[in-house]
Amino acid sequence: MTQTVQVVRDDKAVYAAGAVVWRQTEGKLRILLIHRTKYRDVTLPKGKVDPGEMLAQTAVREVHEETGIRVHLGVPVGVSRYFMRPKRQKVVHYWAAEATDDAIRKSTFVPNREIAALEWVSLKKARKNLSYPVDLEILDEFERLVSDGALRTFPIIALRHAKAASRSDWDGPDAARPLTARGKEQAEAIVAPLRAFGIRKIVTSDAVRCVQTVTPLARALDRRPVETQLISQDAWEDGVSDVRTVIGKRVRSGKPAVICSHGPVLPDILSELALATGTMHGSYVGSASALEVAAFSVAHLSATNPGSGIISIETHVPKA
Repeated sequence: MTQTVQVVRDDKAVYAAGAVVWRQTEGKLRILLIHRTKYRDVTLPKGKVDPGEMLAQTAVREVHEETGIRVHLGVPVGVSRYFMRPKRQKVVHYWAAEATDDAIRKSTFVPNREIAALEWVSLKKARKNLSYPVDLEILDEFERLVSDGALRTFPIIALRHAKAASRSDWDGPDAARPLTARGKEQAEAIVAPLRAFGIRKIVTSDAVRCVQTVTPLARALDRRPVETQLISQDAWEDGVSDVRTVIGKRVRSGKPAVICSHGPVLPDILSELALATGTMHGSYVGSASALEVAAFSVAHLSATNPGSGIISIETHVPKA
C-alpha cells in the first residue's frame, strides 16, 4: 500500500526535522544515535527549521550539523508531536537516510557543547537506549520498512513550474511565458529541498517557465537539464504528449530525478508513474498531482525492484 504524506506547515506549532540515519556494515544494519551534552539524553538527529527553509532541507542540514555526515533523504518514517512549554506543540518530521561509507569517512564530527557522542547501534539496542517514546514510534515505522525490504529507494519528483506571467498579460506564445519575479524567487528557494533527495537528473518541459524553474537547480548541480516537448502543455493540449516514454525511461534508470511540467500534465505524470511501477491506482494520484506553483511530490521507488510499486509519496508545498 502506498503511503502518502503532506509535508506542510502552519504557524501554530514549532517545526523541526531529522532522520533515522542508517548503514549496512558487514551485512548488519546499524542506525545512528546521538548523545546530547546539555540534556544528557539519547535521541535521533533532528533540529528546528531555520527561517525560509522547507522541512526536507532542514533534515539534511541538521543531520550534517549534528553528525558531520552528509545524507540524502529516503522514505519518510513518521512525524512526532509533543508539547513544549507553554503548551505549544512541536512537530518533527523524519526520513530514513542512508549514510554511505564515503560520507562517514568525510565526517568532521568532534564532541562539542551540543553533541557529546555518536553511536552506531542495532535496532534492538536502539530500542533500549533511546530516551523518548516518540523516538520509538519513529523507529517502529523504520522497522516496518526494513521488514518489507523497502529501505533502499530512489526518488522520482514531479515538480510544477514556479509562478509565471499570466496568460492575460502575455502577448506572445504561451510556451514563451517567463517566470515572474516571485517565480524566480521560488525557483531559487526549492533548490536545497530538491537537492535533499539526491537529485541527479533533471527533465523539463521545453516551455520557458519550466526551463527557468529548474535553471537554479541545474546550476547548483552543474548538470544540463533535458528539455522535451513530450511533457509540455502545448503537446498535452494538442493530444500529442508522450508522458509514458519519459516516465518509463526514468523508472528504468533507477536514478533520482526531477520532472518539471505543468498543472494539467501532472495527473498524467503521476498516473504513468503508478502504471510503470505496478502500483494500484488510487486517490493518492490526484492528491499528489494537484500541486501549487513551485510545489513538488516525491515518489519513492524500490532501488532493487522498481516494479514493486510506489512505496511512498510525499508532497512539499513552499511557504507563501
